[in-house]
Amino acid sequence: MKRGTDIAEAARVLRAGGLVAFPTETVYGLGADASSDAAVARIFAAKGRPRAHPLIVHLAPEAQLDDWAIEVPEAARTLAAKLWPGPLTIILARGPRVSLATTGGSPTVGLRVPAHPMAQELLRAFGGGVAAPSANRFGAVSPTTADHVASDLGHDVDYILDGGACGVGVESTIVDLSRGRAVLLRPGGLARETIEAIIGPLGIADEEAPAAPGTLASHYAPRARVIAVQLHDVPRAVAEARTSLGADGVVAVLAPEGAVEAWPELAADLVVRLPDDVEGMAHSLYAALRDLDELGVNVVIAALPPASGLGEAVVDRLLRAAGPRRSES
Repeated sequence: MKRGTDIAEAARVLRAGGLVAFPTETVYGLGADASSDAAVARIFAAKGRPRAHPLIVHLAPEAQLDDWAIEVPEAARTLAAKLWPGPLTIILARGPRVSLATTGGSPTVGLRVPAHPMAQELLRAFGGGVAAPSANRFGAVSPTTADHVASDLGHDVDYILDGGACGVGVESTIVDLSRGRAVLLRPGGLARETIEAIIGPLGIADEEAPAAPGTLASHYAPRARVIAVQLHDVPRAVAEARTSLGADGVVAVLAPEGAVEAWPELAADLVVRLPDDVEGMAHSLYAALRDLDELGVNVVIAALPPASGLGEAVVDRLLRAAGPRRSES
């Protein structure tokens, strides 16, 4: 594993069929040539990711939608023009340049143009689409620093492009436009309200919706058990966790700074204070969950913010982190 800031070297690795971890404004991605079945197969192997779980293709700002998708509706062109570069993934009918391995065999593909300058430099230097899920083991907490990537994937990555900490901190919002109406498949780093102000109300995902990353019941999960509750339920949940674990268990609370002040006598071993604003909460969330794992916490009682703006994405991530683990389901 090599690590640095050499864009030319990272592009060379991608052209050779290798794996490059790189920063975006949301989280770090694990990238491979989106046109190569063999290169993309290495992503699935490194992450332990099911082959049917599709990947998002990242494009340079100058890329043309019609080079990567077919039957592109006007709503997709409008969103791309107004919101790219940015944390928005658009699901469209797959174009022939996209490897079927990238889409998990699906006839649709997720496309996005990241806003991070280093990601854009890499995509321009590479000259093609880069398939990239988050650069961590499948189902675990996404990485927001190069150190997180190195800790999770180590020598399974050929080159880690170090661009510092990610600004947004949660993955992109995913909107399906492959079926004639706009449907929200995953809330993320772009608020629903921003998208709806441009193209109108977003529908709710149904059974016919295409598969999309990060939508399993259990995802974004630390090793510690997460219990996600409303703010007023935090003291009760802490007391129940303390009783269940006994004296040897470690219970932590993850909550907004302002809320913590209202709980002077919590029976928690640790209290991690997140910013009160949902943007700050999203930015800090994954790093906080990782830190709690490093401290050996057994249970995290996580307070849910209001589900508006980026709060909708934070709620989604916490509920999936609290979902039944694959060994439990």
